[in-house]
Amino acid sequence: MFKRIIVFTHTHLSYSSNSASLTFAPSLIHSNHTPFFNPQSPNPSNSPSSTTLSDESSRTNPRIRRFSSPDRESYESLVNRFQYSSSHEDSSQLHLQIFKNGYTYDVFLLNTLVNIYTRIGEMLSARKVFDEMPLRNSISWSCLISGYTRNNMSGEACTVFREMIRAGIPPVHYAIGSVLRACQVLRSDGLRFGVQLHGFVSKTSNSFHEVVCNGLISMYGNCMDSADYAFCVFDEMQIRSLVSWNSIISICSHRGDAVSAIKLLSGMKVEGLQPTEYTFGSIITAASALSQINSFSLEQVMCTIQKSGFLFDLYVGSALVSGFARSGQSCLAKKIFELMDVKNVVSMHGLMVGLARQKHGEEAVEVFLKMKGLVKLTSDSYVILLSTLSELSDLEEGIRMGKEVHAYVVRNGLTDSNVATGNSLINMYAKCGSVKDASSAFKLMRNKDEVSWNSIITGFDQNGYFVDAVMMFCEMRRSQLKPGNFTIISALSSCAGLGFLRLGEQIHCEGVKLGLDSDISVSNSLVDFYSETGRMNNCKKVFSMMQEYDQVSWNSIIGAFSDSDSLGLESVEYFMEMMRGGWRPNLITFVNMLGAISSVNELVRQIHGLLLKYRFADENAVGNAILMCYGKCGHMDDCEKVFSKMGVRRDETSWNSMISGYIHNEQLNKAMDLVKLMLTNGQRLDCFTLASVLSACASVATLERGMEVHACGIRAYVNDDVVVGSALVDMYSKCGRIDYASCFFESMRVKNVYSWNSMIAGYARHGNGDKSLKIFNKMKLEGQIPDYVTFIGVLSACSHMGLVDQGFDHFNSMSEVYGLNPKMEHYSCMVDILGRAGELEKMSDFLNKMPMSPSVLIWRTVLGACCRSNSERATSLGIRAGSKLLELDPNNAVNYVLLSNMYAIKGKWEDMRKTRYLMKLAEVKKEVGCSWVTMKDGVHVFVASDKSHPESDEIYEKIHELQGRMREMGYVPEIKYALHDLEIENQEEILSYHSEKLAAAFVLTRKSELPIRIMKNLRICGDCHTFLRYVSKIVGRLIVVRDSNRFHHFVDGNCSCGDYW
Repeated sequence: MFKRIIVFTHTHLSYSSNSASLTFAPSLIHSNHTPFFNPQSPNPSNSPSSTTLSDESSRTNPRIRRFSSPDRESYESLVNRFQYSSSHEDSSQLHLQIFKNGYTYDVFLLNTLVNIYTRIGEMLSARKVFDEMPLRNSISWSCLISGYTRNNMSGEACTVFREMIRAGIPPVHYAIGSVLRACQVLRSDGLRFGVQLHGFVSKTSNSFHEVVCNGLISMYGNCMDSADYAFCVFDEMQIRSLVSWNSIISICSHRGDAVSAIKLLSGMKVEGLQPTEYTFGSIITAASALSQINSFSLEQVMCTIQKSGFLFDLYVGSALVSGFARSGQSCLAKKIFELMDVKNVVSMHGLMVGLARQKHGEEAVEVFLKMKGLVKLTSDSYVILLSTLSELSDLEEGIRMGKEVHAYVVRNGLTDSNVATGNSLINMYAKCGSVKDASSAFKLMRNKDEVSWNSIITGFDQNGYFVDAVMMFCEMRRSQLKPGNFTIISALSSCAGLGFLRLGEQIHCEGVKLGLDSDISVSNSLVDFYSETGRMNNCKKVFSMMQEYDQVSWNSIIGAFSDSDSLGLESVEYFMEMMRGGWRPNLITFVNMLGAISSVNELVRQIHGLLLKYRFADENAVGNAILMCYGKCGHMDDCEKVFSKMGVRRDETSWNSMISGYIHNEQLNKAMDLVKLMLTNGQRLDCFTLASVLSACASVATLERGMEVHACGIRAYVNDDVVVGSALVDMYSKCGRIDYASCFFESMRVKNVYSWNSMIAGYARHGNGDKSLKIFNKMKLEGQIPDYVTFIGVLSACSHMGLVDQGFDHFNSMSEVYGLNPKMEHYSCMVDILGRAGELEKMSDFLNKMPMSPSVLIWRTVLGACCRSNSERATSLGIRAGSKLLELDPNNAVNYVLLSNMYAIKGKWEDMRKTRYLMKLAEVKKEVGCSWVTMKDGVHVFVASDKSHPESDEIYEKIHELQGRMREMGYVPEIKYALHDLEIENQEEILSYHSEKLAAAFVLTRKSELPIRIMKNLRICGDCHTFLRYVSKIVGRLIVVRDSNRFHHFVDGNCSCGDYW
């Protein structure tokens, strides 16, 4: 670079720049091999004057000559022209003048050239000039270090500083301040070097210099978890300037420590220093955070600012506007904004951001429209405007306005020049629910950064497009871009939504490789992911390996186990550990805990006590959770107390929780009364309420109540909802009105899988297996994919119709066609199909080939099938089933009764007596069979041979009358369904007075032509089934019986089951 070397000296004494007082003469009398500073005087400012050194060097070095007057004027002209320059043209001009005028040994001009290159970001050129400088002083090094720091090349700044120390050059305070800022930018990576530098500086006279101390305060305050080290440096400072106070106040402000920031403001005033606009800017930020708890703090700060005369300062006013808007006091923020004499784009941005955070999108847009002609808009203005559009109450309007802004920024090239604009477009469209537009905006972006990818992945995830989110994550990795913590969180959320355990584990590994697993938010997401995919052990491992926890971490692990029925009590252990660790539970903690212990009586009361202690009991979410817990524990009295105390705070969830509690505790009348009270009070009935009550009506087959609820749904305009519609289909089918269920099903505009399942199961339950299978075929034709419940209804239909081969076809199609692995319920249905068809050999083979051990229900089905067959194979298989039942479920009387009946049918009286003896030893009792009918005057319940009913005489007389007419028609009592150790006459008598016969006779004593509807808690016996067939023919009325298995419709002497049940 340098073709010639000219050594010269200046006649002027020194030159004071904007950054330091620089004396150059000392550097000019030494060669490259001589230290620039003597050990006795390390500071250039303490060196002898340049005149003295020049005269001395003139005498001792003949190469050095003095400037003539024209040379001095030319030199000073260069200094004045380029000292503050920051343009490419000036850098080239100065470089040329240095060559042209032979100033290649002038350290000051070369330092100036380095400074210009650093200001314009040409760090390669700056470094090249620095490396080829024949002479350097400490200012040369400082210029290069500060340039690297200014251009966000913090690592290079630290490297040059090390080179400086190794070269034996004592650093000046500006070099130290610059490298400390570089360490601050490097965060944890730079902290270690910063601490070493602190130790080095503490041995020099710079240790108490203001610039150095301020740099240390900023570095420690921003790089460490605690501000203690920053305060130590501040406390040890001998002289504290305004910058020092502002630095420590800024640290407290950014950490959210508003109390310390305000105390420091007071201390600053005590020392006689008046706060500046920058001081108040930090104080406002701190007070804004505190104002979310106590609104008076920010108002007090505003009063202090007003006394200081800074209220309408542009910087302070903008900060106040932003602070009040962010803390929710938007009216005051707008008032200050209007009163400001001068407004700029920054104050407008502050108000818009604050309004958007408070969900006041319309007001933020109004501010933009009002100010766009008064201030100079920047690309950030459109970024902020786009962020406000997603906060509009009408998201469709937000999309419309967003497209207008989109068109404007595209026309003006802002999407290409500013990546943040494109990212804001993606966020806006995604938050407004227009994922397609978000995807288009992403694809059209020429330049994408990590935020762009994260925005589109998060947008897909939050809108339920989990597959697209996962695919976009994979595409990002193929693009060699490293995902950030938010990207990993969104990808894990999508994997959890899809149930993609393997892919989620791969993303977990990716996070570990990138070191993101140490991030608390990522670890919390991993806990959520593994809990949602059912890997609770992995949840524990992730949580135990976390280096630190926050409130979300504890809530995540407690919530993970609260969702598990078998591991719910582990939530209590984590809750206790959290409390012992000094953490304060919040609202979410208590809601999760109540979900975990909802059925543990004593723990519910203890948590309720803690809620009162921490003053969370008045929160709606907590109150609703308490209602749910007490309802599950059966304490409806406590539910009613909590519900009554809630008063006007009751919401839809509160009413639903009470209604669900009544239903859970079989208090349907109270549930219905509460529904009526809701309507009376003008409370809106939602779909969940109606679906819950309809489900309860279906469970006890109260048709009249169910129809009342249907009417309530019509009045509440929710009967068209697909959830309510599905519940209505289920209720009508379970209450015996399959015709109503069918009509309503056909009238539904929208059907989901639950609607189809309800209709398929309803037809199967009523013995209309052919219609059930037709609905199944129609379901497939309309594109609805069947699920596990669908196939239970289909297989039940095949069972009721005796369709063995077709049943196997549907069973095999589950795994082969739909990818559904059959569960225990499906195997139970197949055993039932084979048992009803009398295919005992096939049933035995099927049991042996099952991939899991048969359940109690399956063995009970096998035993029931063996009771209906007289073969030897049936006896051996029945004995095997009976022994399994007594082994697996010894406390259920049904198992003993079935086995005893089988022995009686087979004539094995000794085995029957042994079974009854075992039943006696087990102290179990058979459930009493009962039947009931609902009449206008209430529900009438009957048991076998019952004479407690007030109208028993008329009932028994009606039975005798019916039996007489039936015998004339050929009826013969089937005594095999009576106790086998009684005389035949007694057996016939007992058969005559079974509960369903008494119920039918009772209804026939009343004058009516309506269908007879009888409910029974056990399976109807064969004799009663025959009896009701004859009765339906004699009286000419429809008789509908719902037993524990299905419905029987008796019409004109025939049953819908075809005598196959």
